[in-house]
Amino acid sequence: MLLVAQLWRLLLLGRGMVQGPRLLMAAPGSRYRCVLGRLGGFEVIGNPGTFRRGLFFSALSYLGFETYQIISQAAVVHATAKVEEILEQADYLYESGETQKLYHLLTLYKESEDAELLWRLARASRDIAQLSQTSEEEKKRLVYEALEFAKRALEKNESSFAAHKWYAICISDVGDYEGIKVKIANAYVIKEHFEKAIELNPKDATSIHLMGVWCYTFAEMPWYQRRIAKVLFATPPSSTYEEALSYFHRAEQGNRCFLLYFIFSCTVDPNFYSKNLLLLGKTYLKLQNKKLAAFWLIKAKDYPAHTEEDKQIQNEAVQLLTSFSDKN
Repeated sequence: MLLVAQLWRLLLLGRGMVQGPRLLMAAPGSRYRCVLGRLGGFEVIGNPGTFRRGLFFSALSYLGFETYQIISQAAVVHATAKVEEILEQADYLYESGETQKLYHLLTLYKESEDAELLWRLARASRDIAQLSQTSEEEKKRLVYEALEFAKRALEKNESSFAAHKWYAICISDVGDYEGIKVKIANAYVIKEHFEKAIELNPKDATSIHLMGVWCYTFAEMPWYQRRIAKVLFATPPSSTYEEALSYFHRAEQGNRCFLLYFIFSCTVDPNFYSKNLLLLGKTYLKLQNKKLAAFWLIKAKDYPAHTEEDKQIQNEAVQLLTSFSDKN
């Protein structure tokens, strides 16, 4: 309403229909001369028709600018609402294990500039790559595609813990195609981004678990790879099984907090991920603690299989339990 009132006043002023500075025409002989009173101490002189047309177009320009601002603000709100709706759909499909449908949904928005959407797209690309029916050629393409999406997500929002996490995961996957030298060099970058993800969200169990995987990987690095690493790097990445174990336990115990009787408390959230259970068992085996190894491997074996990875982990847990049970 304010916009309409302002426009109407400007148009009426141009037609001489409102009270205000008086339009004074010049005497005959002084062609096209008029004076519009005094505006701020200055006299406006010129052709009255030209002045009215100018005023009219100025009003239209003002209206256009105001309309543009309103439409732009509405577009931003609509775009934000649309992204949130897409993310809700994506999260539902992810929780439902609808890997293919999730990928097809998110690829419709692969040109998006939204970090939340892009890291989910990186995750979806990687999940398709992990499917058993995916060919080796397609898997490689998807692995590099996932890295590109994760990189874009990080560029759009460096404060997103999930963007850091998935960028690190995707760099690790790409290392399988680029040789031992690149893989070891990438290890520093991977660790840096996992640590940043944990810093940004200390309660994200997945990031903590993956930091444990990083430690476990370098704790069990074969001797020949260690030798290569020492030749290539002055201080190659290294870790211990004890350090890996601390991360796996932290991931198992510290990823849920709640408000109880007005006291903010963190509680254990067991069995959040089948692979964490498996790696707890495997790490205890490396440390020669068969009793605790069996405890965690049984948990991994009994974990409800929702994905192909869960099924693979169940099988590995059964094999490990059988192998060291036969030796006893």
